[in-house]
Amino acid sequence: MANDAANEPCSRPPARYDDLRAIFLNCTLKRSGETSHTERLIRVAAGVMRANGVQFEIVRPVDLDLAPGVQPDMTEHGFERDDWPALSRRVRAADILVLCTPIWLGEQSSVCRRVIERLYAESDQFNARGQYLYYGQVGGALVTGNEDGAKHCGMNLLYSLQHLGFVIPPQADSGWVGEAGPGPSYGDDGVGYDNNFTQRNTTFMAWNLMHMARLLKDAGGFPAHGNQPKQWEAGCRFDHPDPAAVD
Repeated sequence: MANDAANEPCSRPPARYDDLRAIFLNCTLKRSGETSHTERLIRVAAGVMRANGVQFEIVRPVDLDLAPGVQPDMTEHGFERDDWPALSRRVRAADILVLCTPIWLGEQSSVCRRVIERLYAESDQFNARGQYLYYGQVGGALVTGNEDGAKHCGMNLLYSLQHLGFVIPPQADSGWVGEAGPGPSYGDDGVGYDNNFTQRNTTFMAWNLMHMARLLKDAGGFPAHGNQPKQWEAGCRFDHPDPAAVD
């Protein structure tokens, strides 16, 4: 009985999450069908979400033809094909976006950088409340590798997402790096599966993303006041003081 009482907080979440959707963009350099160490860690976070009824999908952008550029549809700028518009619709349909990347030379993958550039391509678009497009969605990051740079990459990814309008909850990233230099990557012969720091932080990240998405969905999105570009352009100043008066 004592053990049951002690475990009760672990088994009774404070809300339901089965109306939420998440998308994990696995920015591995490996096409589908090849083993992705990053995807192994993704499935830990996705497993927490699955247990709570969250619908999710895992997409490898490397499988797609994402043209370079910072316009929403690069076929309008000379490229024959651009899969970004279709992927963008899937991102916008989700409550939660998790950018996931391996580390190469201390940085996020080239695929991940391109995804961020294409997200940025929509920074002049607005949601139904007149805010920037991604307001009301939640962002997180997962990073793997066997070299230094997990926190550096996580910092860059989370900054990029919040700059575009995503809400970043506490502890919104997790990662795993092995011993510096050539060696096993996450999941090779079970490496990393018993790493308490990584497994704990990945679990916390998944829950914090769900909690924040729940709060935003119940609130009808992020409050639309003081953050509407067209209102600013129309002359609304949202209590902004005259800079000369406060100099």
